[in-house]
Amino acid sequence: MVITMNKVRGILIGRMQPIHYGHIQVIKKILDEVDEIIIGIGSAQLSHELKDPFTAGERIVMITQALVEHDINPSRYYIIPMEDINFNAIWVAHVKMMTPPFSVVYSGNPLVKQLFAEEGFKVKNPPLYDRLHLSGSEVRRRMLEGENWKELVSNSTISVMEEINGVERLKNLSLKEISDL
Repeated sequence: MVITMNKVRGILIGRMQPIHYGHIQVIKKILDEVDEIIIGIGSAQLSHELKDPFTAGERIVMITQALVEHDINPSRYYIIPMEDINFNAIWVAHVKMMTPPFSVVYSGNPLVKQLFAEEGFKVKNPPLYDRLHLSGSEVRRRMLEGENWKELVSNSTISVMEEINGVERLKNLSLKEISDL
């Protein structure tokens, strides 16, 4: 006889442009509550924009390496790129189609929370850590301003940024968008 144990699986969707210590802390906290986590890379179709400078593939590498660096067991997470479909009425069905089954949704986004709640999912706010400093917007701002962004991310993320010339890309994108005004 095979005894199966129902695992509690949660989902966290974020752009992670790039992954930083706040993301790592949130993922660790969620893993205290669930057996497995699906990490959805939001807006996966976007890249090379000031707000979304990195590709889904680059983010997968950053996330995977950061989770390894922080000793998070790879058998406890799935990383799945999620494209935006801009059709709220079917977005939850789209997410469900792209992922393994899950029962708990972690999001601070009011629209995401509403859409999943309407579909009967348990929705929880993820814990936020030092949101003033630990945000992708702050990391990107520091990159653009030549400030210390490296203190906000894992060594592995720094290595990926160096490999892809991420800071230079971001600076070039900021020049392009200024010239477009």
